[in-house]
Amino acid sequence: DADIRFDPVTDGEGREHPLTNGTFVPLEESADRTLRRNAFESYYARMGQFKNTIAATLDAEFRQRLFFSRARKYPDTLTAALDHTEVPAEVYTNLIEAVHGNLDKMYRYVALRKKMLGVDELHMYDVYTPLVAGVTRKIGIDEAKATVLEALAVLGKDYTDLLREGFSHRWLDVYENEGKRGGAYSSGSSRPHPYVLLNHKDTLDSMFTLAHEMGHALHSWHSCKVQPVNTADYVIFVAEVASTCNEVLLMRHLLKKTTDRAERAYLINHFLDSFKGTVYRQTMFAEFELMMGRMAEQGETLTADVLCEKYHALNRLYFGPDMVSDEEIALEWTRIPHFFYNYYVFQYATGFSAAVALADRILTEGESAVADYKKFLSGGSSTDPISLLKIAGVDMSTPDPVNAALSLFGELLGEMEKLA
Repeated sequence: DADIRFDPVTDGEGREHPLTNGTFVPLEESADRTLRRNAFESYYARMGQFKNTIAATLDAEFRQRLFFSRARKYPDTLTAALDHTEVPAEVYTNLIEAVHGNLDKMYRYVALRKKMLGVDELHMYDVYTPLVAGVTRKIGIDEAKATVLEALAVLGKDYTDLLREGFSHRWLDVYENEGKRGGAYSSGSSRPHPYVLLNHKDTLDSMFTLAHEMGHALHSWHSCKVQPVNTADYVIFVAEVASTCNEVLLMRHLLKKTTDRAERAYLINHFLDSFKGTVYRQTMFAEFELMMGRMAEQGETLTADVLCEKYHALNRLYFGPDMVSDEEIALEWTRIPHFFYNYYVFQYATGFSAAVALADRILTEGESAVADYKKFLSGGSSTDPISLLKIAGVDMSTPDPVNAALSLFGELLGEMEKLA
């Protein structure tokens, strides 16, 4: 990143916009298609100049993984990476197989995006721009807190009382400030309580971020209150489950409340994009990382040309016939840092799927499901993550939760197709 600089890009009216790693995705969200295309082409033209360096670095990364896995007598790099997390390698491969079995829904989503954007050809630079424009509402922090409390009331009075305590006793640093880090973050301190950093923008996204980060905070609170210090922390595999469960419950609550056609379409689009970005996209990354691991295990060198060829083919598989898989997208692997994180990225997709399953169980079964869910929240790392999720009622050793989550994706997609 320190060595890569991008030239400014122009929009449809000839105005220049700075292009950086940080501005790339916001530019791809623009309603100006000329700006999106120019940013896309310029970004990957520059990244292409570094493809051999990045490929060589990845090759070294996977050779290191291979050395340690063989030195420690593991059958492959995936099993070696997941062993300390106590997650079976089959969970990883089951995820990929389940998503492959539901690619028809992704193809429907792509076809819907093409229709709603009104374009003759849908390109990869059309993936991020919102499908539903013009539905914006200012949501201040007080309204966001009240709405989150309403949505999470299904988790019981003790849970919402904790939320209120957090809201009123300064667990949160809400607004952007000079020198403050961007994004949002929850620090799971047990003494005296967790702390949450936000950068609230009075938007729908910011309200979902509030629900998400308070999910982390209350997960930490429950674990720290029940577990001794050595098992109070929880592993990454379950870390995103409680936070995303809160988001799903919030989305369900908002969809139940709204009768406005445009607002409903806006909310469904938000949820569909979460599925696309968290389940499909992260699984595609996980599959590509597994491909690289298998190549290393077979003694192949990870060259830029081979990686581009394999990534391009995978992109075509995941996005289907209605997407023009532009040649530039073959270079997307150069901008994904997670490929250096040793089989980490799949946990976004499994966590999201588990959260959807848990939220549905809570809304369907009520108190008994909530009681099981709170046992999970209090579990810390007292047992392996698969067993913890089984306590909550979700078995991630099977592909069923992923299939169920993508079934919901299909239902919401069907409603969106009617609203379009």
